Amino acid sequence: MAYLIYFIRFVFRTLRNGLRRLGKAPECVSFILEEPYPVLSAPKAKGLQRLLQRKQTSLSDLRDRFERVAADRRIKGVVLHLTPTPVPLAHIEMLRGMVRDLRSAGKRVVAWSNSYDTSSYYLACACDEILSPEIGNIGVLGIRRGFAFLKDGLGRVGLEGDFVQITPYKSAADQLTRSDMSKEAREMTDWLADSTFDEFLRAIAEGRGTSVDQARKLVDNSPYPDVQAVEAGLIDKLVTEEDLPAHLSSGKKPVRISPWEGARKKIMPKPLRPPSKYVALLRIEGDIIDGRSKRPPIKGPPIPFLLSERVGDLTVVEQVRKVLKDRRAAAAVVWIESGGGSATSSEAMAAALRKLGAKKPLVASMGFVAASGGYWVATPAAWIVASPTTVTGSIGVLSGKFVNAGLYEKLSVNREVIARGDASTMNDGYDRYTPEEREKTWEFISHIYDLFLDRVTTARGRSKEEIDEIAGGRVWTGKQALDNGLVDELGSIDTAVAKARELAKLPKWAPVREVRMGKRPVAPVPSAAAAFEYAAEGVRMFNRTPAMAMMPFMIEE
Repeated sequence: MAYLIYFIRFVFRTLRNGLRRLGKAPECVSFILEEPYPVLSAPKAKGLQRLLQRKQTSLSDLRDRFERVAADRRIKGVVLHLTPTPVPLAHIEMLRGMVRDLRSAGKRVVAWSNSYDTSSYYLACACDEILSPEIGNIGVLGIRRGFAFLKDGLGRVGLEGDFVQITPYKSAADQLTRSDMSKEAREMTDWLADSTFDEFLRAIAEGRGTSVDQARKLVDNSPYPDVQAVEAGLIDKLVTEEDLPAHLSSGKKPVRISPWEGARKKIMPKPLRPPSKYVALLRIEGDIIDGRSKRPPIKGPPIPFLLSERVGDLTVVEQVRKVLKDRRAAAAVVWIESGGGSATSSEAMAAALRKLGAKKPLVASMGFVAASGGYWVATPAAWIVASPTTVTGSIGVLSGKFVNAGLYEKLSVNREVIARGDASTMNDGYDRYTPEEREKTWEFISHIYDLFLDRVTTARGRSKEEIDEIAGGRVWTGKQALDNGLVDELGSIDTAVAKARELAKLPKWAPVREVRMGKRPVAPVPSAAAAFEYAAEGVRMFNRTPAMAMMPFMIEE
């Protein structure tokens, strides 16, 4: 039946391609990159939520479009119209790889923008040419990481955090328990910023044909108005968007530039392949929780456990079992974009993935962040791929609770508890841990940490002492993780897919199919009440989850 469907599709594809060849394709295709595109397309919603969900282009969608452009010999070039958009450099690295593929296919790739920021200029440096109009500019360039410390603010409403950390480097709770940055957190932040900044400078030096030292001077002297940017060598030429057709022409006649939306029906589609074995794609995206995956009812700031995606072990384990049973799934790639969460859920996911990895090649691909529990779930993979600027590591555990006695006092609420069992009130938010309870909590997280170390040492073939020296909650960039032996290769999800095909001895064109959630719970109708309940549930997880494998919350700006 599958081959009959393939034959029918092949016939219709051949007829449609014949008509496309009769038409005239544009000489250049333009893409406006104006959103912080996710790497993978959002899972399909159901019911009313499906009507309310806006279709968002992903980097995977862009890659498919770029591949079609690269394969069509009639198209000579691509214009990337860039807008200042806060995008993690780890995601831009995937786009840079896609630009390199276009150039390898003989396409001239030009970046054009009214104003370049750090992210858009990082991408522009992978192109053949960087253009801007008069009155355009290079904005402020550099790396910034912001941290919010909530101890004083929580204290004003009578709340405080009481947490036990495996080491001071496991600083995920510092935002709740401190008013400023600890020495250990500052040390980590410095080495993360240094590594990310070095990668940014390397890209500028490579793209602009200069030295890293000169690239640093160019960045330090930013911003630049139009003429100064050209004189400094950061921009090649000042060209209005209306003059691009003439600028890109090799003769007297301006080239025809068509936006993708108008060109896609004239561009040849990708070859239709016969039914074959494929690479299964699993996603672990969001805060790791016990239970089923959930999506926030409204889009809000990506603060962990408040209005962020949540990925649950019940959902992921079901997906892994589905891949195990499917004989056509010859290999699997697990995409990880998570700062961690529940240690028990992380181990449940990892246990299922270990079983999958024992039967089929399993490759892990890390996005902007794959740390703490996000690294735990990568340990079963035979090969781990990270971007140079991925935030990973944070191998460590902490546990704690919110103490709300001050809040009850401010609200003039008198509270009484009747309990049985000496430890029954240990996780009660009304009191801080007693010395005995703190010691028990320390013993508990020490046991979980030893298990975490065992998982990493087994996966990486290193001694526990070697791993402990780079663990303890320490966070690394992908480049540093490679140097420390925590990942195997630098690249994007495309690199991971290529490795999975290689390990499974599949052809380069073997398809990739994402494993869907099946009966995914429908998110509630967007409302302020639903959003508040979703956030409140996230806060309650701190008291319900005995051990957290969670990295510090950082904002890259």
